[in-house]
Amino acid sequence: MTTFDEREMGFEAKYAHDAEVQFRVVSRRNRLLGLWAGGLMGLTGQGLEDYAAAVIHSEIAHPDDADVLRKLHSDLSAAGLGMSESQISSKMAEMHAVARTQIQKEL
Repeated sequence: MTTFDEREMGFEAKYAHDAEVQFRVVSRRNRLLGLWAGGLMGLTGQGLEDYAAAVIHSEIAHPDDADVLRKLHSDLSAAGLGMSESQISSKMAEMHAVARTQIQKEL
């Protein structure tokens, strides 16, 4: 194996690792967002956990932050909580930073 091949394998391994970490960060962020929004809607216990799982699933089904944003906005509006998309987007950014810190500590 040449040095070039070894470098290529190293880059591929790093790319795969970075993609896995990013997936874990986004999934954790979505769980945290689900717990936050569910708490605002008065959910507790298993209902809260189920809602957090639904938020995670919305990202997996449609891998786009906009889908998560729309889900949260729709659910919070339906619960009578007047929260703008920009407020939710700010919370998403906050939770993303928290999730990244948590995942980095776990690695």
